[in-house]
Amino acid sequence: MSDFLYAVDADGVATITWDLPGRSMNVMSLAGFGELEALIDRALGDAAVKGVILTSGKKDFAGGMDLNVIAEMHKGGAEAIFAGLMRTHALLRKIERAGMDPKTLTGGKPIVAALPGTGLGIGFELPLACHRIIAADNPRAKIGLPEIQVGIFPGAGGTTRLIRKMGIMVAAPFLMEGKLCDPKSARMEGLIDEVVAPEALLARAKEWVLTAKPADLVKPWDQKGYKMPGGTPYSAAGFMTFVGANAMILGRTQGVYPAAKALLQAAYEGSLVPFDLALKVEARAFTGVLVDPTASAMIRSLFINKEALEKGANRPALPDQSVKRLGVIGAGMMGAGIAHVAASSGIAVVLIDSTVEAAERGKAHAADLLDKAIQRRKLTVDQKTAVLDRITATTDHAALSGCDLIVEAVFEDPGVKADVTRKVESVVGADCIFATNTSTLPITDLALASARPDQFIGIHFFSPVDKMALVEIIRGRATGDRAVAKALDFVRALRKTPIVVNDARFFYANRCIIRYINEGIRMVAEGVEPALIENAARLLGMPVGPLQLVDETSIDLGVKIAKATKAAMGAAYPDDAVDAVLFAMADAGRLGRKAKAGFYAYDAAGKREGLWPGLQTRWPVTEAQPDLIQVQHRLIMVQTLEAVRALEEGVLTDIREGDVGAILGWGYAPWSGGPFSWLDRIGAAKAVEICAALAGFGPRFAAPALLRDMASRGETFYTRFSRRSAA
Repeated sequence: MSDFLYAVDADGVATITWDLPGRSMNVMSLAGFGELEALIDRALGDAAVKGVILTSGKKDFAGGMDLNVIAEMHKGGAEAIFAGLMRTHALLRKIERAGMDPKTLTGGKPIVAALPGTGLGIGFELPLACHRIIAADNPRAKIGLPEIQVGIFPGAGGTTRLIRKMGIMVAAPFLMEGKLCDPKSARMEGLIDEVVAPEALLARAKEWVLTAKPADLVKPWDQKGYKMPGGTPYSAAGFMTFVGANAMILGRTQGVYPAAKALLQAAYEGSLVPFDLALKVEARAFTGVLVDPTASAMIRSLFINKEALEKGANRPALPDQSVKRLGVIGAGMMGAGIAHVAASSGIAVVLIDSTVEAAERGKAHAADLLDKAIQRRKLTVDQKTAVLDRITATTDHAALSGCDLIVEAVFEDPGVKADVTRKVESVVGADCIFATNTSTLPITDLALASARPDQFIGIHFFSPVDKMALVEIIRGRATGDRAVAKALDFVRALRKTPIVVNDARFFYANRCIIRYINEGIRMVAEGVEPALIENAARLLGMPVGPLQLVDETSIDLGVKIAKATKAAMGAAYPDDAVDAVLFAMADAGRLGRKAKAGFYAYDAAGKREGLWPGLQTRWPVTEAQPDLIQVQHRLIMVQTLEAVRALEEGVLTDIREGDVGAILGWGYAPWSGGPFSWLDRIGAAKAVEICAALAGFGPRFAAPALLRDMASRGETFYTRFSRRSAA
C-alpha cells in the first residue's frame, strides 16, 4: 500500500494526498520520501499538469518524522546520516524549484501545501519548501517545529528556511523553544500564508495554483539581491541578535543539550553562505546531534518509549475498559483538576464534596481553566459550555449511581479515605472500579476498607493536573487486572502518559523526588553554599534545584510527610538531619512559595527574588566548599540509585516506565533520557565507582546489588531488561 495518493483533475491540477495506511497521523518514513519524490517527478514531467496541491487524507497533515527511522539512521553512523539528510534536502529543493530553469528561475509549476490540521516537524518543513502554505481554520491544530523538545533540531531544511523567511530573532522561539501555533496565530506570526474555512481548503488551494504568477514561485532567498530579515551576523543588528541568542540558549540549557548549540551553529554559519551551502551546513550540524548519545536517549524515552506506554505496552489483555461516567470525590484543587481534564476529554463527571459551596467551587475552578483556554484561543465559548455541562457538582452520593470509575481525592488521611471508600461502595455498582488519588499512602493498606479490594487501585495525578503529563497507576497487592486496564484506559482518554508500578512507600516518583529534595536540604545543614546546590542542579539539566522544588511543593507538606514516614519507620528513619532544617523553616513560618517565604525570598506578588539571606545566618556556610562535581554527583546519584532500588524491589517492572516517569514526573535531566538511560551512558562500573566516592555521606549512596552485578558483567539496563522493555 502507498503512503501517498495521486490524482489529476480536468483542469490539470495534480493532488498528492498523504494518507499513511493504518495510522491516525501521517509520519514520514524513508519509503515515504521515495514515494513522494516519484510523484513530484511525475507531476513535473507531465505537460498536462499545471500545478500541484500537497495535502492529507487525514484530519491532520503530519506529525513529523517517524523517529524510529531516526533511531535506525543512527545505527549507520555519521556518513549514512549525512547522506540521508542530503537526499532529503535534494527532494525539498526539487519541490521548491518545481522544474524551473536554474539560470532564469522561470518555467516552474506552482506547488501549494494545503494543511487540514496539525503540521509538525517534517510536516511543516515540507510545506516550507512549497510555494504557498494554506491551512484550514482549525483551532485545535498545531503548526511548528518541536524537534528541540526531543533532543534534535529541524534538520530537513526547517532551520535554514525559517531563518531566511523570518530572520533569526523572529524565528528563534519556533526553532529554539519549539513554539507551536494554531493556524490563525501561525498566519499572524508569518509561518504560513493563508487560513481558510476547512470546507474551502482544497478549492482555495486549486484557485491559487491556477492563478499563481511566475514571481510567486521564486522564494526570496533565490531572488537576486535577497537580504536576510534582521541582518546577517556581521551586520550591526544581526551581530547583536546572535550574541543575544547565544546567551539565551546557554541560560536555558546550561550547556547540557547539544541540539540547541548545534542549531545556533547551523543558523550562524548557514546565514553567512548561499542557500544550498547553508542546507549542507544544517545537515552537518544535525548529523553531529544524531551521533551524540543525548539525542538517541531523548528520542528513545520521550518519543519511542513514551508512545509505547501511551498505547498500552503494559496493559492487561482485557476488553476495552473506557470510562463512561466518572465520580470524583473531593472538589479541592486536585479533585477539581481531575474533573476538568476528564470532562474536557468527553467524560461525564459527578463531582462530590461535603457542601454544595465546596462542590460548586470545584466546578468554578474548571470554569476558570476553561476561560484561560478561551483567552489563549484554544477553546470556544460553546466548547466551554459543553465541558461544564458534563460536570455535575453535588453533595449527593446517590448521584454516583451508574459511575464505572471513582477517583477519590480527599485529604491524605487513612481514616477519612476509609470512610469515603465504604460510603461510595454502598451506592455504586458491583463492577465499579475505585481509585484513590494519593501521593504517599500505601494502596494495599487503603484497600483494607474496600469490600472489593481487587477493584481498588491507586491513580496518582501530579499537580497541576491540567499541565502535568504523567499519571502514576499503583497496583496494590490485591488489585486485579481489570482495575489496571480501567485505569490505563482512563489515563489514555485524558491524553496523559501512564506508568504502572507496584505498591510501596511513596511508590516510584515520590520516593525519588523526596531523595532529591532531602539531599539539597541536607547540604544546607552541612554548610554547603545554597547557591552552589541550586546551580549545580540546574547545570545537571534539572528544571529546578531541590530548594526551589520544596518551596514550590510547600515546606509544611514536607514536614507532614517526614512525620508520617518517621512514625512508620521508627528507629530506621534516616532523615533526622533533614528534618532539623525543614522543621525549623516551618516553625519560622517559611512554608514556601504559597507563604511568600521559604528557602527563597519573594516579593508581595509571590515572585522569587533570590535565595533567602537568612539561610546562611541559621546554617552558616563552611569556609571549605565541595567542588561542583561532588555536589552534582550527590544530587543525581541519590535519585538515580532510588530508581534502581525501585526496579530491584519490583516496584518498577519496566525500565521504560522508570525513564519516562522520571522525566515527566519530576524533571529528571531530560537530556539524559532518564535514570536508566543515564546509567547506561556512563556504564554500571562508573556508577559503582561514583557510589564508592560518595560512601562517606551515608548508606543511601551504597551501590545496589543489581548495579554491582551489572558492573561485574559489563551489562546495560537496556540490554539486560530488553525482553521486558523493548525499545
